[in-house]
Amino acid sequence: MNLLGPPEDEIAKSLLSNLLDQSRLYHQSKDYKELLDFITRLRNFAPFNAFILNLQKPGLRFAASQHDWRQRFGRDVKEGARPLLILWPFGPIALVYDVDDTEGELLPDSVLQAFRAVGELTKNHIIGFMQPLQGQGIELKLIEYGDAHAGHIQSGQKPEGLEIGQRSTDAKKRPAYLIRVNSKHDPNVQFVTLIHELAHLYLGHLGPDKYLKIAERSRPKHEQRELEAESVAYLICKRNGVESKSEEYLANFVNANTTMGNLDFYLILKAAGQIETVLQLGDMVSFGPRVK
Repeated sequence: MNLLGPPEDEIAKSLLSNLLDQSRLYHQSKDYKELLDFITRLRNFAPFNAFILNLQKPGLRFAASQHDWRQRFGRDVKEGARPLLILWPFGPIALVYDVDDTEGELLPDSVLQAFRAVGELTKNHIIGFMQPLQGQGIELKLIEYGDAHAGHIQSGQKPEGLEIGQRSTDAKKRPAYLIRVNSKHDPNVQFVTLIHELAHLYLGHLGPDKYLKIAERSRPKHEQRELEAESVAYLICKRNGVESKSEEYLANFVNANTTMGNLDFYLILKAAGQIETVLQLGDMVSFGPRVK
């Protein structure tokens, strides 16, 4: 029995497993890379919902709720348009619509461009991540290292004696993690490093954590851990217009491998969503006030 995650977490994982098994999709490394590229385009949806949209309409360019189409883009959903389904908190589902099923004002470049950069990251952006991370029990420090070392999560002792790397066994008690990032690197490189280290944490590579809703899992081999972390880094970095070596890493993997092996795709999507939420990244779809 899993005590680390809410029931809906198990439902989502079961749903994804059934979808993957029944569709027989994404078992090939080339298909997997194409799916990651699709998810990076729909950055107004959580990664898991972008995956669900890909299953329903692989050629989808952009989608939004009826509320967002009207309020944000000045467009109306065409009569008779067929909605697409996504999972939604307390929903359990919500309806969204393909851009091709709407009419009205011209679309902004942010919608027309498949990949849109959010601008160069600055030191202030990196510093701005410190406070939300602290709220999760994760301390971010910028340390001057040699250029070859990007950063890491490391165990140690805080001044008050609390062990760094101490996982939480109580859902109400924050853990204590420390991520060190090279202060000499460019902020974009620092961002990639931060995401990679957070990916290892949220993928469960450091073990379970009740506070962070990280479930117990069998420790995967080093190659699988790196592929999972690089997949998360690729998703988040590309969804936020940041160049990373993750794309080269995944491209090399696709060229060298035919199938995906035992990769836990559900955890990759979940970890990417958790990290984006913690760092307050993205511009998520909205549905307006709930009708009581």
